[in-house]
Amino acid sequence: MKSKILVFLQFFIIFLMILPLGMPTKFFYEGLGVMAVGGLIGLLAIKEHGSGNFNIRPDIKEGCSLVTTGIYAYVRHPMYLSVLLMMFGFVLLYPLYYEIVLYLFLIIVIVSKMLYEERLWSCHDEKYLKYKRRVKRLIPFLF
Repeated sequence: MKSKILVFLQFFIIFLMILPLGMPTKFFYEGLGVMAVGGLIGLLAIKEHGSGNFNIRPDIKEGCSLVTTGIYAYVRHPMYLSVLLMMFGFVLLYPLYYEIVLYLFLIIVIVSKMLYEERLWSCHDEKYLKYKRRVKRLIPFLF
């Protein structure tokens, strides 16, 4: 149930952020560039993950396997990084107070999902503990 609530909150916040409530600013190309980088990271993660292993909820799917190659060799959660980058692109496109507040809420939800998923993986696969020590969460070599 927790995972469904977190997914609902994530998509609800994203929906609110993409409502056309503002005019694009001088950061138009920067916003599109950040969104493109986020989209590329997401595509690399999907490619590496495989369709049968992918899950939108942070729950561990039955029969899934830990992916540690490709982009997953640099960040443990490239899909979350992808979402955060694409939505930061929206903040650059529409730098309004409510966009910034919604983005901060999105960060809280994504980090909550990430921590919940990591707890599940730590119990599910002991290889995850070694992977966790070797690879950073979202930003290669930093966090």
